[in-house]
Amino acid sequence: MSTVELLAPAGNPEALNAAIGEGADAVYLGLRSFNARLRSANFAFNQFEATVEVCRKNAKKVYVTVNTVFEQREADRMWQLLQYLERVGPDGIIVQDFGVVKMAREHFPKLPLHASTQMNVASAKGVNFLSRLGFKRAVLARELSLEEIRSVSAATNLELEVFVHGALCVSASGLCLFSSYLGGKSANRGVCAQACRRLYATDAESGYFFSPDDLQLIDYVPDLMEAGVESFKIEGRMKSAEYVGSVVAAYRHMIDNWKLDRERALAKSLAILQSDFARPKTTFYFAGRVEPGFLHPEQGGGTGIPLGKVRDIRVLDEGRYALLDAHDGLAEGDSVRIHRSDDSGRLTGKVREVKAVPAGMLVRIDAEFRQSDQVYLVQTASTGRRYAPVLPKDIGRYHKFPTRELAPRPEHPALGKAELGALPDGLYALVSRVSDIFLLNAFRPAKAMILFDRKNAEALRKHEKELPFKRDTLVFWLDPYFPEGDASWLVPELEYWVSRGQRIFVANNPGHLGLLRTLAGTIGSTGSGGPAREGAVEKAGASGSGDDFDDERSAKRRPAPTKNDEFTIISGPWLYAFNRWSAAFFLGEGARFIVPPLEISKQDFQKLSETVPSASWMPVVFAYPALFRIRADLGPKYDFRYFTDRDGESYELVTGEDYSVVIPSRPFSMVDRIPFLRKEGVGKFILDFSHVELTKQLYRQVMKAAEEGKVLPDTSRFNWKNGFWQPEENPAGD
Repeated sequence: MSTVELLAPAGNPEALNAAIGEGADAVYLGLRSFNARLRSANFAFNQFEATVEVCRKNAKKVYVTVNTVFEQREADRMWQLLQYLERVGPDGIIVQDFGVVKMAREHFPKLPLHASTQMNVASAKGVNFLSRLGFKRAVLARELSLEEIRSVSAATNLELEVFVHGALCVSASGLCLFSSYLGGKSANRGVCAQACRRLYATDAESGYFFSPDDLQLIDYVPDLMEAGVESFKIEGRMKSAEYVGSVVAAYRHMIDNWKLDRERALAKSLAILQSDFARPKTTFYFAGRVEPGFLHPEQGGGTGIPLGKVRDIRVLDEGRYALLDAHDGLAEGDSVRIHRSDDSGRLTGKVREVKAVPAGMLVRIDAEFRQSDQVYLVQTASTGRRYAPVLPKDIGRYHKFPTRELAPRPEHPALGKAELGALPDGLYALVSRVSDIFLLNAFRPAKAMILFDRKNAEALRKHEKELPFKRDTLVFWLDPYFPEGDASWLVPELEYWVSRGQRIFVANNPGHLGLLRTLAGTIGSTGSGGPAREGAVEKAGASGSGDDFDDERSAKRRPAPTKNDEFTIISGPWLYAFNRWSAAFFLGEGARFIVPPLEISKQDFQKLSETVPSASWMPVVFAYPALFRIRADLGPKYDFRYFTDRDGESYELVTGEDYSVVIPSRPFSMVDRIPFLRKEGVGKFILDFSHVELTKQLYRQVMKAAEEGKVLPDTSRFNWKNGFWQPEENPAGD
């Protein structure tokens, strides 16, 4: 019996059969709403209820994905879903939205909580923050090294789940806005349009610049087991049953046999994976640095073995045939993936007939294809297996369904005038370079905000004496990606600045909430402006996290930040407060102000403002939003800066030593809406100049438009006007 759980995807009942048939210990699946793979078949309610019962009888576990953010208008549906899930009793629910967390903890406590990778938990601080909330497990972000995983495991009692195989997002987990920017198809809503798999062009070339290889960590199964990881997760709820079966079989063999003969077990496991006709494989960041060549711009964003383009289309009595260059490699019953030549979409079909001709192969496929479409082999008929069905033939006796009960109104701490007055009304300017802080003096904002990453931490120390903004006039905007490797510098740096009087922080990661909770305690124990408690920096350096296990004793030992009026925490846009429940959660955790997500719509914002005091809101009204945030310096790989998509929209690649971001060339702006927002009681507005080369001209232009409430030319509204794309309102997907 192994000591690690092998967790497999079940996008449909056939994949469930394959996962269980090949020896998975657990499966994760989605229902037909509120999950991050809405395009997969997913499970009907009676199928799900039957799955839970059958798996429980066979000592298998079932986890349900509820891993999207929800809008306030969907609160009743979310309430009804959680109520239904508690009645059925899966082994855990995988969640992203802290509104779901608050709803489940307070009203459905029997549901074990698992933190989705979309929650972007990558540090011991983040994991222990979740532990204090009562979570059972955290699915770690995929952009972590083995050493970072070991460090997190050593610093927590919470169960850890790690992705070991399958597709990667080029952007850090939970920090992708690109798809949402392309028409409201938000990755945080389960309708990702896969912007990373698209074809882009520069002046000199075109390519799939951001399409990563697939993750494969089968070589490192023993290392992860020894590191204390409890669950190995296979990605692929949109993959075929054959794919699921072959990958599960490979990892099952490795887990069960590596102690007997590691080399032989690996060889056999890799042989099994030869039928995984997906993309080339990478370990990505597992070695502590990004693996060279994890991006192949010359390779299409599709998955499978390339068979060439459709050179011609022939119509015969049997139907339409595609003429391919290849002379072999396909047989009747194989599965192929068709990638549109204009990069407008991908679809999968079965091969019904193959005719050999001198020019190549004539292939009849039960899917639409066009001239010049690229064709990939994704599964051969010979590798397919028939699995015993998990679900009984008659599932009519399973009839639990959600009720129509309405959700109550969430409660949050009452905020007084003193708390809401901790920050003045006015314009707040955010920059990502310390040198840009000096530019802000030309048109002085209410407060300056600085992106607090490693580079700026060093620069702030260097220029501390001459900084024009400091202490109560400067806000530290914590970097939304907080990996365990950053704890060694971030903890002592923040402790230093707290000792120098820094009191205002924007939290953008669950780990920040845990870290700021600890830092608030240092003020309470030393007094305002005093030095950090003795030994704090050494403890952080020794453990890599500066935190104890978040057990009951340590939770009681730490003062809550809500009780310290001198410490001002702002919940940032990357924590995704889309509904009253999530806003109430952050206010309950010590935040006094909330920056709405950049994806938010006017309708969502108005619904939130009905219960959360308007004075608590700090909307971003101008930004070049980070659409991708990539834990890799792409500067050495790509010599371009600007590129365009198939619609002619232009973007900019901004590279750095620790990470790279992609921003639109055309900024998002709502500065002309400031007068209307002020009438609704909102008084604090953020102008985000991060990741751009700030000039006096740009700064003055934006500040002047914001002061006067005038329209800035050549800008976008993001989702403010149209909101999210709604699948029920767009059944054809247009």
